Amino acid sequence: MSSRRFFGVALLCTVLAGAPLRAETPDFSLWLAELRAEALRAGISAATLDAALTGIEPIPRVIELDRRQPELTWTLDQYMTRIVSEERVARGREKLREHGALLEQVGKQYGVPARLLTALWGIETNYGQASGGFQVIPALATLAHEGRRSDFFRKELLLALRIVDQGHVTPEGMMGSWAGAMGQMQFMPSTFTSYAVDGNGDGKIDLWGSREDAFASAANYLSRMGWDGARTWGRAVQVPPGLDRSLVSLDVRKPLEEWQALGVRRTNGADLPEVSGLTASLIQPDGPGTPAYLVYDNFRTILRWNRSQFFGIAVGTLADRIGE
Repeated sequence: MSSRRFFGVALLCTVLAGAPLRAETPDFSLWLAELRAEALRAGISAATLDAALTGIEPIPRVIELDRRQPELTWTLDQYMTRIVSEERVARGREKLREHGALLEQVGKQYGVPARLLTALWGIETNYGQASGGFQVIPALATLAHEGRRSDFFRKELLLALRIVDQGHVTPEGMMGSWAGAMGQMQFMPSTFTSYAVDGNGDGKIDLWGSREDAFASAANYLSRMGWDGARTWGRAVQVPPGLDRSLVSLDVRKPLEEWQALGVRRTNGADLPEVSGLTASLIQPDGPGTPAYLVYDNFRTILRWNRSQFFGIAVGTLADRIGE
């Protein structure tokens, strides 16, 4: 069985990429003073900057994590065993029952299935239990100063300061991952700014303590990325021996009847569904002889959240298992 590199499951993984360090890094206090001046010019209040920036220092652990990101070599089977565990499925079903009314309400409003929102919640933060142990503003300041992706993280830091300035969260309450992914759905500040919504109508967007806001924000993101509420994401399939490997690609789209004619079947050997006008792509991330999937446009929408095919398959599969 062949293997592939998996680069993480968080929404952040679509943007982090290696880059050389700058030859010189300015003194942190001088750099922070210049950052503060830029934030003031951008309209962020001095009171917010005093509260958020006073006394912060670079976090060595953040630099260490940034420079030592593991490149894990997993097969899809190994990844699915870890991410779509029986425990996670069982807890997802429990959470769907517990918060079913809210999830169904949000799902109906945005056209996104409740089981899919539950699956994303489960994979991103283990249903809200593991949303990150770093204060976001010092973490982002560390990364913006340190240099590997300084421009990107500087923009995220300024947006984080604006979120605080708008009164959505305090600097101390803005907790997240070492790289700045925040709250129960792990939104970066830029994603928060563009897609987060006030789900409970209290005038604030609280992705940390409000499930209404977290679920609505995730649903809004998927809806605006093109989720089609009338379709599913895809399905596991059997691939006939000798199938032309050039057809196994997200770049190839064919109607289901054409895949049927080529010998692709459901995993139990049954015919594919008959859905007029529905096109699908065949993917097999680990190569011939390994699990294969027919995926629809909604799968591509999941990839807008995180571009890993492993992630997309895991979200769809977990959603299906939770909804059984």
